[in-house]
Amino acid sequence: MGMLDDRTAVVTGAGRGLGREHALLLAREGARVVVNDLGAGLHGEAGDDSPAHAVVEEIRAAGGEAVADGSDVATRAGAAALVARAVETWGRLDVVVNNAGILRDAPLSRLGDDDWDAVLGVHLRGHFLVTSAAVAHWRPRAKAGEDVRGSIVNTVSASGTTHVLPGQAAYAAAKAGIAALTLVAAAELARIGVRVNAISPGARTRMTESTPGEIGALMARPVAPGELDVFDPANAAPLVAHLAAAGSTVTGRVFAVQGGSVDELLPWSVRPDWGLRSDESWTPGAVAAGFAQQDPRP
Repeated sequence: MGMLDDRTAVVTGAGRGLGREHALLLAREGARVVVNDLGAGLHGEAGDDSPAHAVVEEIRAAGGEAVADGSDVATRAGAAALVARAVETWGRLDVVVNNAGILRDAPLSRLGDDDWDAVLGVHLRGHFLVTSAAVAHWRPRAKAGEDVRGSIVNTVSASGTTHVLPGQAAYAAAKAGIAALTLVAAAELARIGVRVNAISPGARTRMTESTPGEIGALMARPVAPGELDVFDPANAAPLVAHLAAAGSTVTGRVFAVQGGSVDELLPWSVRPDWGLRSDESWTPGAVAAGFAQQDPRP
């Protein structure tokens, strides 16, 4: 018996990397999985859906149930088709794992409109559209009195939540937006029996391996025999499986996962050791004086 027996899941961007590991483990835990992937390149270049079919064959060879899907989650029609694929194949949808994404790093001076739109389109818009399509399936079930127990697991990143990486304005904005979307969706969808969480994985993927500097170097670090590979994307999948389980009660939370560590990330908060206070209306000069007092120069 698996913790996801009788659950139907869709996993976007499931042909490689994190999405592949999520799909494989969900299937091993008993879920029926729609493996969604366009097979696009790292920057969104056209590809084919052979990676999705390869994952499906791997799941089936292990005795699981899966179908491939090549819908474009950055379009409303594609998101609707993805959800319909699950419902038409197995009669229901229980779990959405939003994972698909692309990367087009560039400094702001060279970041074009098309690059900005493409990155936010796949990441932030894609998460929204697939969530919206799933809700359109779940809401009537909840109104009919069914105990839905739906689960959405979104994907964010340290870029946009805990780290500032120059050149990743579009990617960081998309990931920060997904974190906020996660919290709002969790608050709204609880009444129809749907939980929403997000993970921020520290893992070796096409995206992280292509990141210049320290991050790329970390991904290339050799792993000694018997040593835990902290950047193995498979490390994130057990957390996704738990969040996807019908018996889980976790919702409205964002978790960083890397190697053997899982930590909860908190939203923007008020810095406790910094603040300006006045009993009178502010003037620019008073604000400047307040900053000088709070941020004294060395």
